[in-house]
Amino acid sequence: MFYSIENEKVSIRVKAQPSASKNEFCGLYGEDALKIRIKAAPVEGAANKELIKFLSKSFKVSKSSITFKSGQNSKIKIIEFPLSDKFREFVELCKPPNLFD
Repeated sequence: MFYSIENEKVSIRVKAQPSASKNEFCGLYGEDALKIRIKAAPVEGAANKELIKFLSKSFKVSKSSITFKSGQNSKIKIIEFPLSDKFREFVELCKPPNLFD
């Protein structure tokens, strides 16, 4: 499972792929991470900033409420943010058989 929910906070395990043509969710990476392509290059934290911006817009949470629990300088990251209705909708869409059709 790529996410966990505890005390109205979501922790997601992300495989970030920088320098992509656009920001997008790509599916699961293995069994326990969500692969996300990010258009920014991994230079001076630009890809992390773009990742936070993308997650903020995707799940309707403020950028300031998104934190890195681990992996800020790694391709595999654990990111935490408040549970939102948009995240719940996203999880419902990810359940089989609709998993990233």
